[in-house]
Amino acid sequence: MIEARFHESIDDIAASAWDALCPDDNPFLSHAFLAGLERSGCIRPDWGWQAHHLGLYRGGHLVAAAPLYLKGNSHGEFVFDWSWASAWEQAGGQYYPKLLNAVPYSPVTGPRLLVGTDSAQADALRKLLVDAMQQQAQRLQLSSVHANFLTDADLPAFDGPWMERSDVQFHWHNQGYTDFDAFLAALNHKKRKNIRHERRRVAAHGLDIGMVGGAELSAREWRRVHALYTDTFDAKGNHAALTETFFQYLRKELGNTVQLALARQEGEIVAMALMLRSASTLYGRYWGASLDLPDLHFELCYYQGIEYAIAQGLQRFEPGAQGEHKLARGFLPARTHSRHYLLHEGFRAAVGRALAQEGEGMDAYAEELLEHSPYAQP
Repeated sequence: MIEARFHESIDDIAASAWDALCPDDNPFLSHAFLAGLERSGCIRPDWGWQAHHLGLYRGGHLVAAAPLYLKGNSHGEFVFDWSWASAWEQAGGQYYPKLLNAVPYSPVTGPRLLVGTDSAQADALRKLLVDAMQQQAQRLQLSSVHANFLTDADLPAFDGPWMERSDVQFHWHNQGYTDFDAFLAALNHKKRKNIRHERRRVAAHGLDIGMVGGAELSAREWRRVHALYTDTFDAKGNHAALTETFFQYLRKELGNTVQLALARQEGEIVAMALMLRSASTLYGRYWGASLDLPDLHFELCYYQGIEYAIAQGLQRFEPGAQGEHKLARGFLPARTHSRHYLLHEGFRAAVGRALAQEGEGMDAYAEELLEHSPYAQP
C-alpha cells in the first residue's frame, strides 16, 4: 500500500529522505535549496506561495516526492498563464489558488517527480505522483494543476488530460574546449569579432573581474550582492522576492555550489551575476549592478560563466530564461516543456485549442533560430 501525504513545509520531510530521491545533484531540487526559500521568508502566502509538497509513503518510508505549491497568483513561475486566469475569472470562475509542481523563482529544467534510482519502479511512481496531484486538485476544488520545466523522463507521466506547452531558452554546450579562445574559434568570424570587441571594452573600464565561490565571500559582501540584486529589480519596477536572509543562507548552506561573477572597483563590488552549479551544469540566475557600463552585463552573465564552465569541465551553461541576444554569444536554442491540467472540461478544450496554435508558432520560431547559429559551418 502506498499513501499520499501533503506537507505544508519541506522540513516535515527528512533532508536525507528527500535528497535520496533526486536522480542527480541539480541544486534547485535539493532539500537545502527548497528549505532555504521557506525558512528565509521567500515562500509565504501573501506573496502567493504556500508549500504543499507531495510525498508517497510505503510502510512509513518515503518512496517518491514532488515539490508542490498552492499558488495565489502566477508570479515567479516563468510559464505565463495570466490570460487563462483572466478568461476563467471573467467567466465567473475562480482561478486561484492553483496547484504548481515546480521550483519557485527558477526557470530551470530539472526533475519534478522524484522517484529515486530504481528504474523498475520509476515510471509507476511518477504516474502515482501525477494521479495524486489531480486527486488533490479535485478534493480542494482547484481550477488547475501545472508542472513547469520538466525533464524528458517526467513527461510520459503527464499523458492523458494534461495539455502540452513548450518554450525556448538559450543554452551553451561545451564541445571539449580547452579555453575561451578555443570556443571563440568555433564561432563564425562576425560573432567572434563582436565578442572580442565587447570584452576589450569591458577591460577598458578598469574593473577587477572574476568568479568567486559563495563560501569565499563575507557576510558583508553578501549583503552588498543582495543590495545589487534588489536595486536592479526595483529599477525595473519588479518585485525582488529573494530576501537577504536567503542570500546569507546560500553562503552558509550551499557554499561554493553558488558561484558569483563579480566586478569590483577599488575593492567594492559594483556588479554581480549570481549562479549555481551542479557536477555537469552552470545555472545563471540573477544580475545586479550599481554602474551602467557598456557590455558589463554580457561579461558577467555570459563570458565569465563560459570561461568557468570550460575550466571546470562542465557540459552546459544555462544562463536563464528568454533572450535572443544570447544566440549571438554562443548560446543555442533549447526547448523547455510544461504540462497543464484544467479541471473544467470546457475550459480545458478552449485552452487546448489556443495551445495548439501557440505550439505551431513556437515550432516555427525554434526552427528559425537554428538557421541563425553563431557557429562556423563545417
